[in-house]
Amino acid sequence: MLIAAVGLGTTATARADQLQDIVQRKELRCGTFADVPPFAAPDTKTREMVGFDVDLCGAIAKSLGVTAKVTPLSVDARVPEVKLGHVDITVANLAYTLGRAEQIQFSDPYYIAKEMLAVKASDPGSRKADFSGKRLASTKGSTSELSIKLNGSDPLTFQDTGSAFMAVQQNKAVGMVANTMTITKLVNESKTAGVQLKMIEEPMILQPIGIGMKKGEPALLAKVNETLVALDTSGEINRIWDKWLGMSTEYKMVRTDKVAPLGELRFTPIP
Repeated sequence: MLIAAVGLGTTATARADQLQDIVQRKELRCGTFADVPPFAAPDTKTREMVGFDVDLCGAIAKSLGVTAKVTPLSVDARVPEVKLGHVDITVANLAYTLGRAEQIQFSDPYYIAKEMLAVKASDPGSRKADFSGKRLASTKGSTSELSIKLNGSDPLTFQDTGSAFMAVQQNKAVGMVANTMTITKLVNESKTAGVQLKMIEEPMILQPIGIGMKKGEPALLAKVNETLVALDTSGEINRIWDKWLGMSTEYKMVRTDKVAPLGELRFTPIP
């Protein structure tokens, strides 16, 4: 009985090595956004998932010598799906928070995101404090929603940013909060359609963006961190960034961040 128990324990330990499972499976299961361009969304012609996160997932898989399998997830499913092991990693603009860190483990961040607030251009407010106590829209379960609560504002949440945008257009919310690139795009679009918006220059919060993985998988965490550093050093992350978010796109953003351990960054983690 003792020998059998030891044998079972060894098997359980082997199965707990998710990196080994990925290599043996020859497939990396990546959770991405379902429809949040430019991170991940179906191509209008091929219906295949495309975007920054999709390409980053592919680059990581290639470094591991396996193929990438992309699974579209809703915003609030990004943590539960990786926690349950339904996907190996979540590559979906996932910001580090204390609450999320209790459930999953994070890779070293590959850029620092800003959650920004957009309101009607006619609104006299110019600081985030001006919107304390007011209703602001965002996607459900996102860092944007958390930043609204931290600002003392009233969150109105939706499954996608398009619905949050419409809530402002239809006067259901005073403004909406999302990442910089999403807000930049929506503000630009509002100049030619609907009610014109403006972006408040003061960020709601700053958040490191990393890759989510199941806890208790040190080998996978170490390998993903090693891979991110290699992709950063080779310029591959910048190449993917420029393709989807760079100066030739509507976002016109330059990536200046480098992959670095969380402990080396100065930021205030949100709950």
